[in-house]
Formats: sequence, structure tokens, C-alpha cells
Amino acid sequence: MIRQAASASAPASIGNVGVGFDILGQAFEAAHDVVTAVRDERPGVHLVHVSGLVSSLPDDTASNTALAAADAVLKSVGSPCGLRLSIVKGVPLAAGMGGSAASAVAGAAATNAVLGEPYSLGELLPFVLEGERVASDPPHWDNVMASLLGGLVLAAREEPALIQRVPVPDGVTSIVVHPEVKIETRMARSILGSEVPLKVAVEHGRRVASFILGCSTNDLDLLRSGFEDVLVEPQRQHLLPCFNQVRAAALGSGALGCSFSGSGPSVFAWAVDADADAVENALSMAFADADVPARAYRAPVSSGGVKVTFSDEALAAA
Repeated sequence: MIRQAASASAPASIGNVGVGFDILGQAFEAAHDVVTAVRDERPGVHLVHVSGLVSSLPDDTASNTALAAADAVLKSVGSPCGLRLSIVKGVPLAAGMGGSAASAVAGAAATNAVLGEPYSLGELLPFVLEGERVASDPPHWDNVMASLLGGLVLAAREEPALIQRVPVPDGVTSIVVHPEVKIETRMARSILGSEVPLKVAVEHGRRVASFILGCSTNDLDLLRSGFEDVLVEPQRQHLLPCFNQVRAAALGSGALGCSFSGSGPSVFAWAVDADADAVENALSMAFADADVPARAYRAPVSSGGVKVTFSDEALAAA
């Protein structure tokens, strides 16, 4: 059914999820980007309004992930109509919380909805990746697939694409703390070594397997044993000088694990629900002790993915 307007709300996300560099992503519904798409007689995709955490964004498809993803969907179906897009930015940018991915996911999903949903959510992945490519080329699958599908998602294969949601343990909360520090993703990737010692590769494989199996079987001891990243985190921790103190505070308060969210600067931890308050307080206090202002967010590990709505309010919002 062709619609006049639709809105899509896409959650923030945690890239890598500690041990899963570039292969694991987790939806984090404490923050969302919302994109409203309205049919337009003019061809192409046009940005008409930006609000939320920012009041302006690039208005061309070469620089805006939401516009690029929407344009990719629009062109794929050969639609003669165009779209007007409005964006409410609720996910902080450059925070390690998947802000560019959330916009791309919401843009693709809202466009797909207006066009009568020619694609399933999973089939939107290539278009969302094209949107994310605007922010990072090659695009990162972890944030994109998590924001799209929700929960904890594994990129089992890229070509042809094979992604799979991983069962998550019951009663576990994610806490993300975003400090007022800048870490540029491209720079954070550029410092990574191109070779890995065999001992590190073996230990990394052991921990990925332990983490995935612990999640799948609800075995928190197994999950905890695999949480710490020995591959990438040691190469990046100097980018946030207080990182070791922050992680130690989280683990000391009962966290199952703690690491960078994506390439940072945000730090995330998993905790059983009963320990979530203590872990959040410990993380916040550790940043405060380091004189680094920071904001804490909290959401279930089982956070949902993108959601689409059709209503008169969606039309009015645009």
C-alpha cells in the first residue's frame, strides 16, 4: 500500500560489543533518530527540517546518511516520485553510539514504508550500508545491522550477506556513558596494527566463542570470561586516558564486562539488572573523578530495532 507519509524511529547502537570487532552489533534503545518521509512531486530526496540534538545537517545525499539511504531505496524501485525528509536527531554524533547508522536506518525504513514496503527489514541492509558509506567507507556493519534488526546481531558473512540475531541473556542491562571527549572513527581505525600475533589471534577466537556461547546459553560466567577484548581495545585505550580507571570501576561494581562502545569515546558495560544502578554510578563517578563530564544512558540488552509508524502526526511533522 502506497502511503503519503511515514516515520521511522531507529535506535542507537553499540559497535563491536567488546570482543566482536566489526562482527557484532547491539541495538541500544535509550536514544533514537526519527526520520519522517513525505511523498513529493519533485524527483529525488530533499531535506526540509532538522531538530533534536542538532539544528542543521548536510542537505545532499553525498554527505547525509539518511538522505543517501533514502535515495538508494527510492532509486532501486524506480519510483517517479520524490521525498521530503525531516530528521529528529536523538543519537549524539561522534559519540560511538551509531549516530550515522541510526539516521541511515531510519531514512531507509521510512522511505520503504512510503513506497508500500517493497522490502523486508532484512532486505534494507544494502541500502542502509550505502547510507552509512557517507560517514565511513567501507561502511561498518555492526551499528547498521543492530539498529535495523534490534538485539545482538552477528555478521556471519558479508558476501553474500548473512546476518543473524544472537540470543541474549535474561535480565541484563546495557549502560553507556558518553564523555565530552572527541575520538574520530577514521583515526581510531588508522592506528590499528595490520598484523596480529598468533597467541593474540587464538585468545581472541577463544573469547569470541565464549561470549557468543555464553549469550546463547544464558551462561553469565561463560559470557564474562569472553567479554574482554584483547585484539583492539589495547591499541585504543590510550585515546581515553581514564579508560582503565573507568573499566576497573565498572568491573569492581559487578559489571559482566566493560569496553568502548564502537571506537569510543563512549564506554559501555553489561550488568545484571540488580547491579545496574551500582555499575552506572561507578562509571559516572570514575569519569567525574577524572574531571571528564559525561552523560549516562541505560537500555535492555534486548533493545528493539527500527520501528515504523503511519499517522496524520507523521505527515504533520514533516
